[in-house]
Amino acid sequence: MSEKTWLIPKPVGQVLGRLPGFPGSMMFVTALNLALAKQLNADVTQMLIGKKLRLCVLDAQWTFDFAWRNSRFVACQNAGAADLTISASAHDFVKLARRQEDPDTLFFNRRLTMEGDTELGLLVKNTIDAIELPVMNLEPFRPQHVMAQARAHFKSMLSNLKPR
Repeated sequence: MSEKTWLIPKPVGQVLGRLPGFPGSMMFVTALNLALAKQLNADVTQMLIGKKLRLCVLDAQWTFDFAWRNSRFVACQNAGAADLTISASAHDFVKLARRQEDPDTLFFNRRLTMEGDTELGLLVKNTIDAIELPVMNLEPFRPQHVMAQARAHFKSMLSNLKPR
């Protein structure tokens, strides 16, 4: 029996889809750089140079455009076609990141699509499969944790502003 795929409700996705894409792409590449950039082999990064990649989170109606430049991923403006577009639901991307699902299974179940440069698509897939990633820990992103960190940060900033 297969697990039910959770989808972001359509009205929420419509609202999210109206947000500008570039700030989201910047946050996405920041995470990519922290998690992957240093683990990529030189032959992989050489093939990424000059290629525009696009990640589409279908149910959230989010699109992240990015490329590899100067030894890191950089956000791109959403202009024109991408060399490779990878699309899936938010739930399926989280399952991929947590290694709870493999891309081949999602692809053959038509829950993950890759369009564009097939050689680049295979490179990306094989690279992700080969990298030893820790299981994604979402705990630091829980609202309570984020708010506690923000409070501590602002409290520290305020204490540094007080005259001594």
